[in-house]
Amino acid sequence: MAGGKQSARQKMINLMYLVFIAMLALNMGKKVLSSFGYLNEKIEASNVTKINDIAVVLNDLATKASEQPEKYRDLNKKAVKVNKTSNEFFNYLGAVKDTLLSTIDPELHRDYESLDTETAGDEFFFKGEEKLTDAGEEFVARINQYREDIKSILGESIKSDVLDHLNKRFDTSDQEVEGGQTQPWIRNRYEGFPLVATLTNISVIQADVKTSEKEIYNSLLGKQLSADASISEKTYHAIVIPKKPAYFPGEEFEGTVVLGKYDASLQPERLTINGKNYKERDEEGAALIKFKAGKVGENDIVGEFVFQQDGKPVKIPVKSNYLVVPKPNSAVVSADKMNVVYRGVQNPITISIPGITDNNVRATAPGLKRVKGTKYNLFPGKGKEVTINVSGTTNDGTKISSPPVKFRIKDIPPPAATIRKQYGSIKMPKSSLAKSTIDAALIDFDFDLKLKVSSFKVKIPGQSTVLVNGTRFDARAQKALQKAKRGDVVSIFDVKATIIGNSSYRLKGVLPLSVVISN
Repeated sequence: MAGGKQSARQKMINLMYLVFIAMLALNMGKKVLSSFGYLNEKIEASNVTKINDIAVVLNDLATKASEQPEKYRDLNKKAVKVNKTSNEFFNYLGAVKDTLLSTIDPELHRDYESLDTETAGDEFFFKGEEKLTDAGEEFVARINQYREDIKSILGESIKSDVLDHLNKRFDTSDQEVEGGQTQPWIRNRYEGFPLVATLTNISVIQADVKTSEKEIYNSLLGKQLSADASISEKTYHAIVIPKKPAYFPGEEFEGTVVLGKYDASLQPERLTINGKNYKERDEEGAALIKFKAGKVGENDIVGEFVFQQDGKPVKIPVKSNYLVVPKPNSAVVSADKMNVVYRGVQNPITISIPGITDNNVRATAPGLKRVKGTKYNLFPGKGKEVTINVSGTTNDGTKISSPPVKFRIKDIPPPAATIRKQYGSIKMPKSSLAKSTIDAALIDFDFDLKLKVSSFKVKIPGQSTVLVNGTRFDARAQKALQKAKRGDVVSIFDVKATIIGNSSYRLKGVLPLSVVISN
């Protein structure tokens, strides 16, 4: 086709070839746009799953921090800061995507082949051939700021792999191009790209944020778990458990001595208590000890556990005490369902003093009321602890005052959004979801509390978030749901719920629910 005089027929054939090649290129370009759109859907769905997983991890870490503050308090503080910083950046990126999509007819948001315009991204980020818009400058600055903020939060304790991932995922340095030249990062990644590709690139950054979050939490918890697994005086503690809380003079003391973690396979080489060696053990691996109780008052229990580790002896000190009393002088106070009490509910408490009748026992604490006999209800107020003071009078008129007993006060844990008692991530048909009732429930909570949902938000891929007042999809939500496709992930979040019968108590945020459309 390149040389010689061509006939009219040959010229027509050449023209047809050019048209055919152009049609192939155009069709391939449309397919590429659709591929970007489908990839963006997958990334956004994955981000929703990551958000739910992170919520579970943070809730578990917060519980550990409240129960074991010395071990987990600082880790929880770092995790909360990381989550707050990450959510702010993640939401900012979502707002950028919403701004870019606002330039397109909402009816075309899921028509990816129509999102081929380069104008939306170029006008948002760039001002001429050399300068950026204010929005473009902020975009680059926010990425850099997020990277440095996370590094600052973690401080010197940051692991090398976490640091490397942060630097690589959020690197905005100039990029190499052909000919050995460099180009600003933002122009290399966003200038001249179709809108659907720009949206996908931003979703990738959001995915990097949540992936980095999960790695950081795994790193924080991994260090603690590694420390817990090591046998040392700092991570293991010998515990003396008496068979009963107090003994009379001359009575034989019986109890067990164990490490802080029961492990039948972890056998000590030697256990010495008060100068005597013991070898007998129970089925759980706890060493059994017996000796004559000492004088009235507190008596020390001292000794050591000796283990072999890497061919060397590791000694774990044993240090405890027990009380010998001439007659009952302490109250027995126990929570019927747990070792803590919860704010916002009536906590059943049993209070008694051995040897003293119930009508001669007096117990006082803020929010404490006697129900009958030894049974009380405790309705905690403000603060982190509640102290119960117990006193009584024996038959001979002797006044008995028990040491104050303290209970930790915990808030009711956050409930989870549910459909048909299912929570987390579930699958169901679109038609069933439209008719389903959105509820909230406290998962694995000891008290049977009924919750009432007043409103929730629904996010359907490609659609604006819809606020629903009530417990079922309203007309707007059902209309948006009709546009969902099989495999779409519908997010139900920001659920507002209250306790039936105690609407004044403010529950923690309700965990979101993800519904995968099955058909």
